[in-house]
Amino acid sequence: MGCRGSASLDLSYRAAGPVAPPEPGTLEHFLTERYCLYTEDAGALYRAEIHHSPWPLQAAEAEIRENTMSPITLDGEPLLHYAERQDAVIWPLERV
Repeated sequence: MGCRGSASLDLSYRAAGPVAPPEPGTLEHFLTERYCLYTEDAGALYRAEIHHSPWPLQAAEAEIRENTMSPITLDGEPLLHYAERQDAVIWPLERV
């Protein structure tokens, strides 16, 4: 399973606040507390279960110099968070 195309991301970032695990019902919780991942290869969809502790999120600041990762133009200020390294257990991929 490989990457197609080319994209560039050049930025500097840092934590800018205290650690605060995401509260249920918030956008941060919706965006970060996922316990499965998906990928695609040659038109086939795969899913893997994952387990990790809640993300120790912190507000973040970034200087974005270049970002060509999105296929669409993104407007507005980015929503930024930072988290230290986190261990996770990932089960084998299964075809969906």
